[in-house]
Parts: sequence; C-alpha cells; structure tokens
Amino acid sequence: MDISTRDGNKRGMDGNIGVNPFGVKVQIEGPLRKLRPNGSGISYILSAKKSYLDQSSKMLYPQINDGNGLPFNYGDIYGKVSFGGSTGSKFNAFGFSFNDAVNSYQSLASLNWKNNGGGGNFVVSPSSSPVLISGNFARSKYEIILQEENKEDRSSAITSFNFGLDFKYNIDKDVLRYGVEVVGFSTYYKTFASLDNARIIEYEQNTTELNAFFDYKLNRKRWVVEPSLRIQYYSTLAVFSPEPRLGLKYKVTERLRLKAATGLYTQNLMATNSDRDVVNLFYGFLAGPENLQNEYTTPDLEKKEIKNVLQQAIHYIAGFEFDITEKLNLNVEGYYRDFRQLTNTNRNKIFDDTAENQDQPEELRRDFVVETGWAAGGDMVLKYEDKRYYFNLVYSLAKVNRWDGFRWYPPVFDRRHNLNLIGNYNFGKDRAYEVSVRWNLGSGLPFTQTQGFYQGQTANGGISLDYLTGNSQYLTVQYADLNGGRLPYYHRLDISIKRSFKFKMRHH
Repeated sequence: MDISTRDGNKRGMDGNIGVNPFGVKVQIEGPLRKLRPNGSGISYILSAKKSYLDQSSKMLYPQINDGNGLPFNYGDIYGKVSFGGSTGSKFNAFGFSFNDAVNSYQSLASLNWKNNGGGGNFVVSPSSSPVLISGNFARSKYEIILQEENKEDRSSAITSFNFGLDFKYNIDKDVLRYGVEVVGFSTYYKTFASLDNARIIEYEQNTTELNAFFDYKLNRKRWVVEPSLRIQYYSTLAVFSPEPRLGLKYKVTERLRLKAATGLYTQNLMATNSDRDVVNLFYGFLAGPENLQNEYTTPDLEKKEIKNVLQQAIHYIAGFEFDITEKLNLNVEGYYRDFRQLTNTNRNKIFDDTAENQDQPEELRRDFVVETGWAAGGDMVLKYEDKRYYFNLVYSLAKVNRWDGFRWYPPVFDRRHNLNLIGNYNFGKDRAYEVSVRWNLGSGLPFTQTQGFYQGQTANGGISLDYLTGNSQYLTVQYADLNGGRLPYYHRLDISIKRSFKFKMRHH
C-alpha cells in the first residue's frame, strides 16, 4: 500500500465542520505563506474529531445497556505543515494522536488503545539531474490494554522508528527505483496462559532491520514487466533475507488487461490473540519471540529443524481488469499464499519450560510455536462513477488453513464470504446534497465452542491427594475442537444524508 495525505490549501483559508449523532469533526487549512508564481509556498492542515456517542446514545438507544448508552468513544487529532520549493522540491512535517476506548461495557470489560507519533517526508528534484530523491522519517507508539472481570489484564505496546531514502530515474518509458531503509521497534506483550489465568506470559523485545530494494518497470507496447528485489537484514537476529518479486501486466485490448505477481516475503513482527475468545478484541505484538521450538512437526508427521524465527510466505496473484464502459470497471484477482513458517502463541502449553520439564515435548512447554499453512481466495471489484453517481461492489471469497503440529484448523479471521455494497448520489445546486448507502454481509468467523464445565483439580496435596473425594475451588472449561464452530452471518446497513453549506470569509 502507498498511502499519501494531501497538502493544505496554499491559496487561501478553507475548512469544514461535520456534525452527526455520533460526533463532530473539524478541519481547517490555509497558507502560512501564500503560493507564489514560481510554485513555492507554505501551508498547513489541521483536523480533529471527537465522539459524544456515550451521551447521545442514551437518547438514541434507551433500550441498550439499561439506558446507560453505548460505552464507545474516540478523540483524534492530526496536523501537517507543507513547505514547497520553486523547483518542485517539498518537505512535510506531521503529527497525530488517536485515542479510542470502550469503557466498562456492562461491567465486564474495558478496552483502550491509542496511537501517537510524528515525522516527515521530503522530495528533492535537482534541476540539473534526472533523478528524483524522496525520503521519510517517523516515530510512533501504539498501546492497547484489555481489562476483564476476574481475569488478569492483557496489554501490549509497540514503539517504532523508521528512516528511508528512495531514488527514482525515468529512462525513456522505463522507471528505475531503488532505496534503503532503517526500521527499529520495541515491543511489549503481557497476557496469561489460556489454561491457567494465574500463569503470566510477559515479553519485552527490541529489534532493528536494515533494508534495501531495487525495482525496474519496463514498458514495452502491450507489456509492463516489473522485476524487483528486496534485501532485508534483521540485525538483532543476524539473519540475511534476499526476497525476489515479479509483477506482470499485459494489455490484450484497450479495455482488457491481464496481470500477475509473485514474490517471497518475510516478517519479524507477529500479532497474537487468544483462540479462546469467542470475539477477539485484544491483539498483542511481538518481534522475533524467544522460547520458540528448535524443531516442529510437519503435516506429514516428520520433524523439521527451525533455522530462524522469521515468518516466511510465498504469494501468487493473477487477475484481470476490464473496462466494461468508460464509467464501469471490473477488477478480478485470485491468490494463493504458501505460509512456509508462521509464529503463534502456544495454545497447547501445559508445562513450564523449566529444567525438570526438559524431557517433555517442546510443543507442550514452549510459549511460542511454529505453524505452516496456506490461504486461497479471490476478490472482485465492480465500480461505476460519474459526476453524480458512485457505485462500488466488492466481494471476497477466502479460505485459510493452518497446521500447528497437532491439527489443521481455521484461524479466527477465516471469513469465507464478505460482500460490500456502497452507493453515493449527489444532487441539488452545486451537488450540495449527498445520499450514501453501505451494506455489508459477512459469513461467520470461527470460534472454539465450550462443551461444558467441570471442577478442576490441583496437585497441591501431592501424591497423597484423593482426587475422588477432594473438592476443587474453581471451575475448568472443557473446550470442543479448535475453532470448530462458526458464528452466524453478520450484516449491517448504513444510510446517511449529508447537506453541505459553503461560507465565504471576508478579509479586511
């Protein structure tokens, strides 16, 4: 993904205010130094939004949560300053703070997460050189904490920084790009073992990556061929990873284009969650986790040595783009992802990884395990757009399967069908009115069912414990097959009507 934010207005002050039953948002922008004839200038843009759903929902939804309203709230702010030069060079500096919370929903749980950071990017266009130089630098911190009744808190944080330089050459119709990047992050992760709430799992890690890439796009009549190579060095792990990739596009006609891509990908950062939660709210982050297996069991029940902790996958993608009319476009893609090595928390752990338990299998005592698997599916996007109408239909079909050394299972995000319909209609003078409709339909996500409860027994009494007559102080859950159940289909319909007003400001 390549996501860019726009610059503020360099010609004059501008802004907008949006109000709805859930919250309010404000955006202002304007010049700090107006745009000059040579193209130079300085501008700013500042946006903020704040929710009051926790208050307005008491009136809108009095039947929910005993009339106490919905506990959701957010408060976000973002700012950016842009400096433009006469030769096309520019520099941007930005900062942000995003804060979201679900406060004590029905006195069962509270979830809070926030993201803060800042940075900048620049583009240098030397007048006497065909090269375009761009760079970026940033630092951010993300934190999440889940507090549940009668359970230990779960929390995680990731603090990261990055710096990169890219160089771009236009060679006739071809484009050459190459660059370097330095990425560093520290992660904190705290949770409890799923079979024992009192067994705390806590890790804090630091890692640094050095990356370089080379990308050459060849434009040859009907063909666009884009070979590339990414070289990654995970310095903390002392692992060197060259990753070749290839993209192809062939123009069959003016309206029909075929495309394909493949590549090797590695990753040191992993997201973790609990397979025992029916609905997953907490996602933690870890980098190159320790206490990992030295070897793992393949689906053929063979033992295979683990050379490093990197997650690895090979991606295969193919599809086509078809312009049905000038305003109607169809995009279809199919994919297959071969997960050679994935890292996950060990849901099968029943022993502490201590000296006296070294004769127990690693799959039963390590905090983290290696998994393999695959993902396959397809995506279809049908889009229509003109001056007043916009229509977008997106359908995704997917299947994900993983092997954890004992069993094949679908992970918690294995949603088979997902459909989104979006429509906008602008009307009135200067198209000041807008009606928007969005409908989402999704098949059920997998979860692990509860078969029953029984009185758990501890071994505190030693060998003399009589487990037939002993009374337990707690209940233990008996689970069914891992993610063997499916939640029901989910659908949601949103309809909104917007009226825009324009005000002119007079300057004296």
